[in-house]
Amino acid sequence: MGLSIYIFSLVLLFSLVPFGFTKEQLSSRECEDLGFSGLALCSDCNTLAEYVKDQDVLKSNLVVDLVSDCLKCCTEDSDDSMSKITYSGAVLEVCMRKLVFYPEIVGFIEEEKDQFPSVKVQYIFNSPPKLIMLDNAGQHTETIRIDNWKREHILQFLREKVKPTSAN
Repeated sequence: MGLSIYIFSLVLLFSLVPFGFTKEQLSSRECEDLGFSGLALCSDCNTLAEYVKDQDVLKSNLVVDLVSDCLKCCTEDSDDSMSKITYSGAVLEVCMRKLVFYPEIVGFIEEEKDQFPSVKVQYIFNSPPKLIMLDNAGQHTETIRIDNWKREHILQFLREKVKPTSAN
């Protein structure tokens, strides 16, 4: 009986991945609450499915749910799909009390942030370091955790993804 459940779970898992399961998209807040934040591509979900395919029977439902949630939070892969996405601004949200644990982010705020007038720093109690990306109306469109980013990664990302402000 246990083997048949295991085989059924694997068949179910692999049947979900190639067809994108139900491609219902979750909001960026829902995805962040599930632990999916950042610019995940759907191919990353397929890689995840491959990685976890050998998990035991007790975890198989969790594996299916994990892959399903990943697919609901990912961005479709295409040749350059990510490079075309730009934002009008961003909010760097971080807890001031935890900044001591993030010297790269402190360095960015103190020495580099002025290069990006459309990026604001907001200190929120107990918030992990994250960039909240804004659309043209100033509305939250994407949340990207940057806990482990180096200063140069933050700079590169903002240069590529935040539209320069026009000088009036």
